[in-house]
Amino acid sequence: MRIARFSIDGNVAFGAVEGQGTVESGDLVLDIIKGIPYADFELSGTKVPLNKVRLLPPVLPNKVVAIGRNYAEHAAELGHEVPEAPITFFKPTTSVIGSGDAIEYPSFSEELHHEAELAVVIGRMCREVPRERVRDVILGYTCANDVTARDVQKREKQWARAKGFDTSCPLGPWVETDVDPHDLTIQATVNGEQRQLGRTSDMVRSIEDLVVHITEAMTLLPGDVILTGTPAGVGPLHVGDEVAVTIEGIGTLTNKVIKRG
Repeated sequence: MRIARFSIDGNVAFGAVEGQGTVESGDLVLDIIKGIPYADFELSGTKVPLNKVRLLPPVLPNKVVAIGRNYAEHAAELGHEVPEAPITFFKPTTSVIGSGDAIEYPSFSEELHHEAELAVVIGRMCREVPRERVRDVILGYTCANDVTARDVQKREKQWARAKGFDTSCPLGPWVETDVDPHDLTIQATVNGEQRQLGRTSDMVRSIEDLVVHITEAMTLLPGDVILTGTPAGVGPLHVGDEVAVTIEGIGTLTNKVIKRG
């Protein structure tokens, strides 16, 4: 099931996406969900065309836990070795935007990069999750773009500002609950030109590894998001660019870059 979060007539709701096509095609409809997707829910039978609503970020996470250098070729392109333990960092809730929202080029950077990523959406509160129970705590998967001020990341040596600025975490267009995430094509295009192309099977550490590692330290809540790292091919974004992240079996996340303020 594809679960979208959207607004219509000033109201926010979740809906199940039905039909085939793209967000822009007009071929998709939303069956509005009674309740929230983190518990048992029913479909209302009330349907609205998806192109008549505003898509929102599919979840509003309490926290986004991101993983650095989880693809060997990406680590190499930045001149790094694969770390002995996963590099983890946070992106704040205020960094999250949805498909179709604008990425605002931060005034303190001159080198903005795209990073296409598979995002894991947590479906239930969990801590110290054993490997064999990882699937039980996952609601589904969505597309993400870990937008990074690369010059700031290099200059400041820590990543809070470089990766946590407002609009730096596009998520969407929806959460796919019925997909095997272990060997999916993941790609990024900028203005239609392919920049990144990889497979989730190239991750150094699997989704199971990451959930076990993270929940050893902290409790994850429903709607929390794990960013699983980016394949090689990261590169610059400029004001006016349109960047799209597409993951096989999930969909396409599209955002334009604008000047802040």
